Amino acid sequence: MSLKRPHAISFSKKNEIRPFEDATSLEFWANKNDASMFVVGQTTKKRPNGLTLARMFDGKVLDMCEVGVENFVSMNEFKTPKAAPGHKPMMHFASDLFDTHPRFIQIKSLLMDLFNGEEIDQIHLTGLEHVISVTLGPTPESLTSTTALSSSALLSDDTKSLPKVHIRVYTLKLKASGVRTPRVELVPMGPSLDLTLRRHQAADPEMWKLAMKRPKIRKQDVEKGLGKKKKNLEVDEMGDLRGRVHVAKQDLGKLQTRKMKGLKKGQDVDMDSESEEEDGEPTKK
Repeated sequence: MSLKRPHAISFSKKNEIRPFEDATSLEFWANKNDASMFVVGQTTKKRPNGLTLARMFDGKVLDMCEVGVENFVSMNEFKTPKAAPGHKPMMHFASDLFDTHPRFIQIKSLLMDLFNGEEIDQIHLTGLEHVISVTLGPTPESLTSTTALSSSALLSDDTKSLPKVHIRVYTLKLKASGVRTPRVELVPMGPSLDLTLRRHQAADPEMWKLAMKRPKIRKQDVEKGLGKKKKNLEVDEMGDLRGRVHVAKQDLGKLQTRKMKGLKKGQDVDMDSESEEEDGEPTKK
């Protein structure tokens, strides 16, 4: 939660939510809070200390991945400087399995969407304050990138043979190096998590195709084609051109409205006259 401030909402009520059995509750809260991702924490006798990462699209659950937390060290236990809330982190994935194995491709995609935030074209060097490093434990020989993975191994749900996922967060210190590029030092910031992969739900192919839809023309190309006529015109992320129209301030006093009998001007004067006569004061005209 601390890594997502101020772009996250914490639900404190202990509602019974079972994402893999019934996702209607997630879809309800997604539509109500305009949320694209959920992290659900649950613990049971069969699956203790579990976290479920759920990604939404068009108000429906796109895909999910459940992980088990085997080791956790909170951010408060690290007595080191912290990054400012709202800053964009750098993401580092140190394994070839994040590009070759379906389960690790999914967890990488979910973590990227969870922490990376909005895509930007450029960023100032001093704006980089922390990095999230994701590594894997010892990898079995059957899962190495040099070994050909059979289709049965890719589709199997046996998670015991999969290596653990280690998440570490560091703050960056830029030191003088004598050249233009500074020397970077990493300082542990927290939190620290060791995760094991559990259940997962892959995305529906048709829904995934819609979610991965990209504009046919890049945003930069559309802006370039506008030339000098860029005033009050902007291009959204899907490449659509949007214009802004400025309307002069309207005088609401001249606005023609429906006149009701009880609001006529003459009756208001009569009511004031009657109230003054009851008070014993002469009527002023």
